[in-house]
Formats: sequence, structure tokens, C-alpha cells
Amino acid sequence: MQYEITEASELLDDEGKLVQRGWARKPLLAYDRSRVRAPWYRIKEWDYYAVLRPEYGVALTYADLGYLGLISAVWLDFAEATFHQEDKILLLPRGKMGLPSSSEEGDIVYESKSVQLKFLKKGGERRIIVSWPKFDKGRGLSVDLTLRQDPDMDSMVIVIPFKKPGYFYYNRKINCMPAEGVVVVGGEEKRFDERDSFGVLDWGRGVWPYESEWYWGSLSTRLSDGRLFGFNIGYGFGDTSAATENIVFLDGRGHKLDQVTFHFDPKNYMKPWRFTSNDDRFEMTMQPILDRHSKANLGIVKSVQHQVFGKFTGRAVLDDGSEVKIKDAVGFAEHVFNRW
Repeated sequence: MQYEITEASELLDDEGKLVQRGWARKPLLAYDRSRVRAPWYRIKEWDYYAVLRPEYGVALTYADLGYLGLISAVWLDFAEATFHQEDKILLLPRGKMGLPSSSEEGDIVYESKSVQLKFLKKGGERRIIVSWPKFDKGRGLSVDLTLRQDPDMDSMVIVIPFKKPGYFYYNRKINCMPAEGVVVVGGEEKRFDERDSFGVLDWGRGVWPYESEWYWGSLSTRLSDGRLFGFNIGYGFGDTSAATENIVFLDGRGHKLDQVTFHFDPKNYMKPWRFTSNDDRFEMTMQPILDRHSKANLGIVKSVQHQVFGKFTGRAVLDDGSEVKIKDAVGFAEHVFNRW
């Protein structure tokens, strides 16, 4: 079942229960943290951007996980198949990091002696500004990128509960945002051009169980005829009986998929991946370029991540039955396990 939410409402009622569950093209449900009926350490909020072009990319995270806050930057070099990641940890933020209650408005501004980060939203543009002078042993990282978001474009919004009462996940993924700007890493300018550079936003707010596992894949590209194509695929957590988060985008319109399965070797994430769907509308392979792997164990918080960037080749079937094919388009797929 894929239940599409089409009417606006509050996300939670006065008892902290979901008013609606399913998927939507727009962020129709209003998130209000004060309505959450769960301990502060179970509330997880984050904004994550990945901006990629065929040769390189950058990924940025600003997250309040209750126990700790995370500010993270990753530089990805696909030509050299290398990456560098820096994390700044904040202890016990407890919901005070100022993440907006909406994915459509509100800014994030963080400034410290070591890191400055801004996620700004104005009209149809999202601007990402980062200064991290000590990044990669003092090589330094600065980011100034603008993502263009068509206000009429569809996105992937999902609202699902977990088994435990009051636990839920409210998430929005915005694909296919053309990116323009520059990243300076180690004194070298890396330019991003709207013709082949695209950003995705992963906006998440929810109440999560202590232990969770998920699979997520994302891609945004421009086809040879100029049309924008992308997809969001994922599963592994929560009650998805009302909807999955699987969708294909073409020129701003979403084409909903049912179940998608990831096939990969958990003993070797650099082997080719395969993706299949139960409705035969999504068949892809990914040839890995690099595995952005990380393992953190901070006592009560543990995270094992394998985010594999690679080249996707395959086909997707739209709602009208027509087929879109891609070859060697850069995207990513990940397998994450958390105790948080």
C-alpha cells in the first residue's frame, strides 16, 4: 500500500500521536517539537546535504541527537577514489541546536572558534556556507554553494511510526537541486556548475528507538536530453505498511514505487551493488567508486556506516509506463547501523 497524504495537518496530536501516516510530495504536516511525548534523548533531528558532480562532491551534516550534537563535513574525490571527513561533537545539546521545525523555512547558523556553518533558505534557493580552517590537518575547507529549488517540484516526504507508541519518523528528501558555487579544499578551488552538479537535502525529525538499521540510496543527474532525473530509495526501519520512501523523479515530478531491495556483499562493500523492485519498475546496478566508511563507539552511542558512492546504470519505469535509462550516473547507497 502507498497512501498519499494530500491534506495539510499537524504532524502530532496533543497526545504525541501521528495525525496521518503515509507519503507526500510536499511537507504538508507541521512539526512541533513541543508536542513530542518522548524523552529528550530519543528525539533525533538533522539536516544533511550532499552536493555531487561527476569528479567530486561535498557532504555536510548538522544534527541534534539528544545525547550529542554532530557537525560534519566530508570532501569526496571521485577521480582519486578518496575522501576526508571531519566531525565536531557537541555534548548533550538536548534539542537546543536550533534546527528549524520546517524544511521550507528557517536557517541554521553555527559559529565556533574552529567551525562556521550556515544553511540558509531564501525563496527558491538554499545556500550552504562553511569555513573549517583546520580541516584535514590544516589544509582547510571552505564551502559556498547555492542550490536552486523549484517551488513546484515534487519531493519525497514520508511519515511512519515505529512499534513503540509515540515513536515516529518524519522525513523529507529533496533531489535534483542544481548547484552552483565553489569549494576550496587545501587551497585548491573546486567549482560546481548547474549543468552537472546537483544537491540533495535529507531533512529528518523523529523519535527513534535506541537501536536502528537502514538502507538509503539517492541520485540526481541530468539526462542527455537535458531533463533532470533522480531517485530516492530506502528501507529497514519503522512501519512502512502505509508507504515506502521509494520514488523516481523526472523534471520535477515524482513517480512512486513500491518495494525496492538492495543486494550487496556486507563483507565487501566495494563489490557491485544491485537494486530491484517488486513491481519491476526499478532495476539498477552500482559500480562503487569509494566507501565513505566510519565507525564510532562513544559508550552509549555507536554508529557503523558504509556510504558507498558509485556509478549507477539501469532503468526506471514512470507512472505512464514509459522507461528512463541511465548509464554511469554518480550517486550513493548506504548501509547504517546505529545505537543512539
